[in-house]
Amino acid sequence: MYKSDLIDALFETVAENLRGNSRIGIAFSGGIDSTLLAMICKNMNINTTLLTVGFPDSHDIEFSKSISQKINMNHKFLEINRDDFTAFSTKIKNEISCRNISHIENCIAFNFVAQLASKNNLRVVLTANGFDELFCGYNNFRYIFSQGIDTINKTIESKIINELELTNDIKKVAEKYHVCILQPFLSKGFISIAMKFPIFNKIVSYDDVLRKHIIRKIALSFDVPPEVIIGRKKAFQYGSLIHKNYKKIV
Repeated sequence: MYKSDLIDALFETVAENLRGNSRIGIAFSGGIDSTLLAMICKNMNINTTLLTVGFPDSHDIEFSKSISQKINMNHKFLEINRDDFTAFSTKIKNEISCRNISHIENCIAFNFVAQLASKNNLRVVLTANGFDELFCGYNNFRYIFSQGIDTINKTIESKIINELELTNDIKKVAEKYHVCILQPFLSKGFISIAMKFPIFNKIVSYDDVLRKHIIRKIALSFDVPPEVIIGRKKAFQYGSLIHKNYKKIV
């Protein structure tokens, strides 16, 4: 498999998920995954609005403003009100079946993304979920690196199953705003292609703090800003400060 094969697969899975929609939103943090997705849509001449949610003093709000300007794309953001957050969080926790705190926090985050999309008359929102699972983006891949390729691949498969379960809860949360959340990089076709790439294209050692190397190389060819390409992983619920504020509630 070559880098060009992965680039083709990226465009194909995005095109398939558009389902004829000519106007979409992207859940956008300014990180490498959502920025690469944004650049793919820009190259496809899709009418795209970048959507960012977070607390007023959060990393994601400030960083996404800077990156959206650098890639010259339409950007909308929603600063979360702490009183609204408490009410929404309690409601969402009661609505979804999963008790995993990470799942709950992601559903809370996508509740606000869907709210922002609806406010801007967007009915379809794409996310870049799946890159971290398929290309060893999470830090714990470093800790299992010495256990070998089989263990790494089994961990990837386990994380994909977990992410697909989360996807169902996210869709339920967004439905009440009449917004459809789509995850092009969690399609069966894309997963199949991504799994064929050697582990050394994803992670190279136990002290590999960047990881996702083939994704970073592709991002470089799309003129993604350098500070995004060398940026370390920052999960959605952390960059938006949702995790920090949810901890105060529970």
